[in-house]
Amino acid sequence: MKADPMVAVIRLQGAIGMGGRGALSDQTLAPIIEKAFRRGKPVAVALEINSPGGSPVQSALIGARIRRLAEEKGIPVYAFVEDVAASGGYWLACAADEVYADHSSIVGSIGVISAGFGANVFLARQGVERRVHTAGKSKSFMDPFQPEKEEDVARLKRMLDQIHVNFISHVKERRGEKLADHPDLFAGEIWVGEGAKDVGLIDGIGHIVPMMKEKFGDKVKFRRYEKGRGLLQRFGMSMAQDALSAVEERAEFARFGL
Repeated sequence: MKADPMVAVIRLQGAIGMGGRGALSDQTLAPIIEKAFRRGKPVAVALEINSPGGSPVQSALIGARIRRLAEEKGIPVYAFVEDVAASGGYWLACAADEVYADHSSIVGSIGVISAGFGANVFLARQGVERRVHTAGKSKSFMDPFQPEKEEDVARLKRMLDQIHVNFISHVKERRGEKLADHPDLFAGEIWVGEGAKDVGLIDGIGHIVPMMKEKFGDKVKFRRYEKGRGLLQRFGMSMAQDALSAVEERAEFARFGL
């Protein structure tokens, strides 16, 4: 007897590579992604994405793993954006062959950001003298406890520009002619729902169940894969690092009003 078609669903929820056990990273997601593509002969893999972004390297590694398995297995991949797929979250969405979102989903932010703080004035006011000794003139690059240096800012800008070029190349490779010729497309701008469709960042407005039924029939089944919680997390005893990571992740979502 012919089995009902099955779609493997991978949930990608949270910041990417921000540190702590709750972050999305290639290391933690690798076994989940591998199982999704290899177990039970799925007709497709669906990505449920709700991420404000994070590490560009981890975004690239996760996306590359998804693409490699999709091509090896000949399995189509569909992405469904929930609240947000911004920055690294949109990098993950581009691993799919087609991207869908809700009318109110936030999509885009194709740019690179580096944020920090400067505490040198505060230390001086408190009468604290910080002593730093290095071997190598660039070893104290962007030290937050020293005055900002023009050469450090210029060096950081070069690094961010290179990562931005990589991001743009990835989006163009994956979305191709679907992208509109919009002046702000790669300027870190964000779009909501239909606006994201108008500029070619998504293929349409749609939710996972009705879209998969439309493509594979009403008898389609879903098998879900997502990161499990550790023993301490299940009992509500998270460590200090996880608490800090949760604050960082909350701040990332807050940038988009979420």
